[in-house]
Amino acid sequence: MILAGLPFATLLAIFGAAAAFATALYILKLRRRTVAVPFSKLWEKILRDKEATSLFSRLKRLLSLLVQLALLALLAFALGDPRAAATLIKGRNLVVLVDASASMQATDVSPTRLGAAKEEVKKVIRGLGGSDRMLVAQMDAAITPLGPMSGDTSELERALDSIKATDARADFPRALRFATDSVRGLENAEIVVVSDGRLGDAIDASGKVHVPDEVKLTYLPIGGTPQEARNVGITAFSVRRYPLDKSRYEVMLEVTNTGPEQEDIELSLLGDNNLVDLTKLRLKPGERLPRFYPNLSGASRTLEAKIAPLPGSKDSLPADDHAYALLPERRRAKVLVVSPGNTYLEAALLLDEYLDVQVASPKEYVEKIAPSGAKHDVVIFDGATPAQAPRGHAIYLDPRGPGSPVKVEGELKQPGFDRIERKHPIVRWTALDDVNVSRGHKLVAESGDKVVGASDQGPILIAGQRGGFKFVAMGFDTRDSDLPLRVAWPLLLLNSINWFTDEDSQYISSFRTGDVWRVPVVSNSGQARLKIPGGGELFVPVHEGRAVYLGERAGFYELSGADGSDTAASAVPGSAVSAVPGTGSGTGTSGAGPSATSGAFAANLLDAEESSIEPAKELVIDGKKAGTLGGFQIGVRRELWIYLLLAAILLTLIEWITYHRRITV
Repeated sequence: MILAGLPFATLLAIFGAAAAFATALYILKLRRRTVAVPFSKLWEKILRDKEATSLFSRLKRLLSLLVQLALLALLAFALGDPRAAATLIKGRNLVVLVDASASMQATDVSPTRLGAAKEEVKKVIRGLGGSDRMLVAQMDAAITPLGPMSGDTSELERALDSIKATDARADFPRALRFATDSVRGLENAEIVVVSDGRLGDAIDASGKVHVPDEVKLTYLPIGGTPQEARNVGITAFSVRRYPLDKSRYEVMLEVTNTGPEQEDIELSLLGDNNLVDLTKLRLKPGERLPRFYPNLSGASRTLEAKIAPLPGSKDSLPADDHAYALLPERRRAKVLVVSPGNTYLEAALLLDEYLDVQVASPKEYVEKIAPSGAKHDVVIFDGATPAQAPRGHAIYLDPRGPGSPVKVEGELKQPGFDRIERKHPIVRWTALDDVNVSRGHKLVAESGDKVVGASDQGPILIAGQRGGFKFVAMGFDTRDSDLPLRVAWPLLLLNSINWFTDEDSQYISSFRTGDVWRVPVVSNSGQARLKIPGGGELFVPVHEGRAVYLGERAGFYELSGADGSDTAASAVPGSAVSAVPGTGSGTGTSGAGPSATSGAFAANLLDAEESSIEPAKELVIDGKKAGTLGGFQIGVRRELWIYLLLAAILLTLIEWITYHRRITV
C-alpha cells in the first residue's frame, strides 16, 4: 500500500492531535447542577440505582469514544489517499482522438455517429482507474485538445460534451502525430482512436506516421452495418457566367451514390432562393452522375443545390446534401480604346454590355488622357504605342517602338498560329489554328512572359506582366488578317479583359472546407469580422492584407474589416471573394483568391471520400493493426479514500442512531 496524498508521519500527527482533543472532551468531569429538594429519601433510592449502573455507564462512554476515534482515523487516513502499489505503478496515460469530421454526422446509428462516439467515450471515462489519466482531443481538419491530461471524470466529460461535428475531412496524420507527441516519455501510454474509420492513410508531407512500439494503439469503431451506410451526396458544384452574356450562366455538378443500394433522389437548383430547376434522378450503387446545366438565368448572386431522398430511398449523411456557390459579380469595367479608328475592334467590345468603352485617338491620349491621370481598368492600344505605359492592364495590337512591353523584331510573312498554349485563359473557347494573317512582326518574350501563340517564324501572341499590371501583345494588325471575321476575335478580347480583372478566367465558385482560407480584406485594426453560416460572428486575424481562417462549415460567409470597412483588397475590379484558383469543382487549395468588393464567399464539403460512409471495422497504421479497447469497467472508481469517506459517513450515522437511542450516552 502506498500513500499518494499526505505522508504517513503527517497523517499520524494529525490523527494524534485530533484524538487527544476528542479524548480530553471525554475525560472532562460532568458537572451536575445542585438542586434543593424536600424529599431526600426519594433521591437516595435514585442514587443507589445510579451507583449500580456506573460501570455500564463507563462502558457506554468508552464505546462512544472509540467510535469517535475510529471516525477520526478514517478521515486522517483518507487524507493520505492510500492506493495499492501495483495500481499506482500501472496507471495508464491515454490520448483519446474523437473523430468530428463530416462523416460522423451520419445517422445510421442513433442519434448520430458522433453522439454514439461520445457515449462510448463516457463509458471509458467512468471506467478509469484511480491512477489513470486521459486527454480528450477533437479530430477534424485540425486537432484540438480540449483540456490537459487529467483523471478528473467531471472535467473529462465536460471536455467531451464540447465536441461538435464539422463539415470537413479529418486530418488523421496530424492528429496521430499530436497523440504520439503527447504520450512521449510516459509509461503505459495508449492512443485511442474513436471513429468510423473513414480516415485515409496516415501519410503527410513528412512521410508515414509511425506509432512507437511501446505505445498501445486501440481503435473503437463507430457506425452501423454496411447495409445501413446508404448515402447520396453532392461531390462537385461549380458555376460561371457566359463571357458574352453575363446575365446568363452555366452550372456543373456531380452527385454520387456511395451506398450499396439503388437510390432515387430529388435534385433542386435555387438561384437567389428561388427554384430554378427540379430534377428526379435514379442512381445505381456506386454511381457518379455528372449534370451540366447550360444557359440558365434567374440568379444574380447566389446559387444552391439540394438533394433529398424520395420515398423508399435513404440518405444517412445530411452534410453533403447541400452545396453553395456565388456567381461572379456583374460589374462594369472601364475600357479605353486608343485607336485611329477600327470598327472591328469597337464592334467586338459592344458585345459585352458590362464594358464601359471610351474611344480616343493617339493624340488625345498623349495630350489629355495620360497627363490627367485618369484611371481605366483596361487600355487597348490599336496600332499606337505611346512611350508612357498606362497605369493599368493593357492590350497591344501590333505594338511598335520603345513603348512596347516586348521587343519587336523583323517582319513576318504570312505567319499563323502553329503553336498555341491552349491552357491559357485568354484563348479559352477560341479556334485560332486556321486564322490567316498576311503579315506581322516577331515578338520577343522576356523572362516570366508566356508565349500564347507562335508561328514557325516566331511568337505573335504574348501575355505577361509589367510593373504589377498584366498585358497582352499581338504581333499583327487585325485588319491584315481574317481574325475579325471569326467568333474567336471578340472571345479573345473579352477573355483578355476577364483575365486582367480575374472576374472569370480563374473564378472558382466556392472554397473547400478544411483548408486555410486567405481572403483579401481591408482592415486597419489587424482583424476582420466574419459572419459564419448559422448567424454567428467572430473576429479573424489579418495578415498581409488577407483574413486567415480555417473553414470547417459549409455555407455562405460575409467578411468585412473589424473597423467597419468593406473588403476591398485592391482597385482591380473583380468578383466577390468566392474561391481560390484551383479546379473547376471548387476543390482548390488555399491561396489568394480574386479581389474582393462585397466580401461574400461560399464554402462546400465536396469530398467523395468523406461521403462514402461505410464504417471500417479495423484500423491499420503503417502495417500495425490497432487493437480493441478493454480494461474499463463502469463503477465506483478505485481510489481507496472514497471508501474511507463512505465508512466515515457510515460511522457518523451509527453514532447518531446510538446517541438518540441512548445507547452510547
